[in-house]
Amino acid sequence: MKKQLITGFLALLVSLSLIAQEQQYLVFEFIKVEPNRVLDYLEYKDFLAEVHKVSKSEGHIEGWDFWSLQSGSDLEGENFQYVTVTYYQDPVKMMNGNDPDQLVDLAISAFPEMDEDQVRNKIRDAMDMRDLAVRSYMVEVARTSDAFEFKPGMLASFDLMKAVEGKFQDYERAEKEVFLPIHQKKIQADLMENWCFLRTALPTGSEAKSTHLTMNIYANYLQFFNSMEYEDMEITEAQQQAVEAGLNSRDQKWVYLATLETLVR
Repeated sequence: MKKQLITGFLALLVSLSLIAQEQQYLVFEFIKVEPNRVLDYLEYKDFLAEVHKVSKSEGHIEGWDFWSLQSGSDLEGENFQYVTVTYYQDPVKMMNGNDPDQLVDLAISAFPEMDEDQVRNKIRDAMDMRDLAVRSYMVEVARTSDAFEFKPGMLASFDLMKAVEGKFQDYERAEKEVFLPIHQKKIQADLMENWCFLRTALPTGSEAKSTHLTMNIYANYLQFFNSMEYEDMEITEAQQQAVEAGLNSRDQKWVYLATLETLVR
């Protein structure tokens, strides 16, 4: 019996480890750049992409995206122009991802012709030309099953949600059991490329502006608008009620449309 318990416990640990490996951790950074420094910041973006290539090769990150915002509601009056998304394998790497000394070391590896002072000055100048208004640490809760691959020019809708107080679990259940199948149908109908549902990875209080985020990926604007017109003719009355209950369990705070400009994979 004791041997069976030990075997069962080890199996559970292996199972939990595999689940953890399948989870994805993401950091979203909403950025505002001074109008007269946009070209300078886009040059820094190219510099940063090379640095992230080294970061990925060394196992610090899984990937990095640079998105240009097309439209969206202003968050606290800020007119964001860009969003970066950095992907991590585990929460520890995610929390260590903003170590400035690590960034300097990676930059020197990516640009060996630059010395430490030059790298630090370049990073400092970039920090001065932009305002990092919002940084969100997220963990993936659910995603669609597809053969999707990120490519420059793709369109994303970043929908920031806040679960209604007392309905946190109801909302997550609705996204996984009600809305995920709907998005899966859209993908099968070539009306969407990918969808994932994310939860804030750090503890938040009742005053938090958002608790979740959905990332909806489309090949282009034509697919996006066709998707908006989609209506499931086979939906039952019970399923429609489940959709309405799911909508009532969260408050859709902001929606941002963005185009993928640069990526590291």
